[in-house]
Amino acid sequence: MLYSKIVGEEKPLLILHGFLGMSDNWKTLGTQYASEGFEVHMLDLRNHGRSFHSDDFNYEVMTQDILEYCQANNIESTSIIGHSMGGKVAMLFATQYPERVDKLIIADIGPRYYKPHHTDILAGLNAVDFSQKPERNQVDEILKNYIPDFGTRQFLMKSLYWVEPEQLGFRFNLAVFNKKIEGIGEALPQDAYFGRETFFIRGGNSNYITEDDFELIKKHFPKASFATIPNVGHWLHAENPILFFEETLKFLK
Repeated sequence: MLYSKIVGEEKPLLILHGFLGMSDNWKTLGTQYASEGFEVHMLDLRNHGRSFHSDDFNYEVMTQDILEYCQANNIESTSIIGHSMGGKVAMLFATQYPERVDKLIIADIGPRYYKPHHTDILAGLNAVDFSQKPERNQVDEILKNYIPDFGTRQFLMKSLYWVEPEQLGFRFNLAVFNKKIEGIGEALPQDAYFGRETFFIRGGNSNYITEDDFELIKKHFPKASFATIPNVGHWLHAENPILFFEETLKFLK
């Protein structure tokens, strides 16, 4: 069963993080949604955070994980927020189990195919030799050679934890990601369809959703509406959480 943090009560709301993320990334926003009358479930997807590790890693099995989570928690229908990879999981879940989804929010990802583009990040993560028992600042120095952006490094460093005293490690399953990275960019199946309200919210400085994608999005999600948060990139919810919360809450209400 997937690990989750649950806050609030009343209407269920699932939050699905992106690739290499975890539920902790959404703690502040999750608390805000809870204060507005939602029972917020912040999930760690398989091979991420505190959830189980598995050699099986694709959108089909992640979608089944969400179904099993809903069944185990007696969630008959829910709204979902999914960012990036989590958005792809949310899209597939909504198209396969439409009766289980009230409203769908997709943050900065479309249904199309994306070429692998995490090469530098994976190279940096693989360069960390934990057998040498590096400290946090040493891990950061290693990553800096591959990932100059401070914000991206801080995001990745959140998955560092003490495996045992004086032994750090990453919570995510890097070995499986190395083998299965191609699948992260997989397109939604051509016949996938969800007829309920869907909200696509994108970063103004990001190229994950362009206006060229609107036609394909509308094919899969005919009731899609769109919003853009200016002056932010792919991690729009972290770069401008105030506007992200305002826009998404308006849609959820």
